[in-house]
Amino acid sequence: MADSILGLHHITAIADSAKSNLDFYTKTLGLRLLKKTVNFDDPGTYHLYYGDEAGSPGTILTFFPYKGARRGKAGAGMATHIGYAVPEGSFGFWMKRFDEHKVSYGRPSEKFGEQYLPFQDPDGLLLELVIPKNADNRRPWETDEVKAAVATKGFHSVTLTLQKAEKTAAILTDILGYTLQDQTGNSYRYSTDAVESANIIDIVENPNIGRGEGGAGTNHHIAFRVKDEEVLMHFREIIAGKGFNITEKIDRNYFYSLYFREPGGVLFEIATDNPGFAIDESVEDLGKKLLLPPQYEPHRAKIEAVLPRLD
Repeated sequence: MADSILGLHHITAIADSAKSNLDFYTKTLGLRLLKKTVNFDDPGTYHLYYGDEAGSPGTILTFFPYKGARRGKAGAGMATHIGYAVPEGSFGFWMKRFDEHKVSYGRPSEKFGEQYLPFQDPDGLLLELVIPKNADNRRPWETDEVKAAVATKGFHSVTLTLQKAEKTAAILTDILGYTLQDQTGNSYRYSTDAVESANIIDIVENPNIGRGEGGAGTNHHIAFRVKDEEVLMHFREIIAGKGFNITEKIDRNYFYSLYFREPGGVLFEIATDNPGFAIDESVEDLGKKLLLPPQYEPHRAKIEAVLPRLD
């Protein structure tokens, strides 16, 4: 399986207030701040990474927070819902916690035979807690208030909302190695057995839904995981050979990436496991300092002056 797509690597979304985003994901949801850096294409904006203790692929949710950003609208051509795996019996804890922290959430429901609890972050990003059919054995990050018995384990799934599913489904099955596992109405579940977790893509097909509008509270792209650069470039050759416009390899400091837009409109990324988040700070110190890529280090003072305070 070493030359396969290994499920999800990370998901990147857009936020408004960096401080509200940080407080929600680290305090309310109990994730770890893995990396505090900047958008490599816009260094006046943070790029915040959240996940488990070491930033394991399949747990990494990242944000570009733009203060004053317009509220986006989830719709066709987007990854619209992010599912987090949680332990069985944890919904009671989470509903009480959401009430205490004034988090918008819905009633527990069932999807593809699994229980899920929908909720939203401060910008309206659509999230779900999911109790998987098969126990998720990943070790979660825990805080004083969110212990391992109820904590999120990392991604369970991501939902793509599309006007037409056929061509996107073909990308998943013919290129990325996913298989169709189940269908309920206009919802389709695809998974890969290359890994045991963060391995599910759901597609909701709705020809009548409007196109999504990017902005705060929407997902920018989803990234699929590969072992290393050799496998990354193997997939670049395959995808380019199918006629898709795919980028050259891009160094994101903590992983190497390729990007292409699939036929339904969702921006797909393929990202490597290497070199990981401990390349410029120890695992114990992850997220404590503002880390800048080498090209921006000479401009640190100017960058720090325009970034909003997070404390």
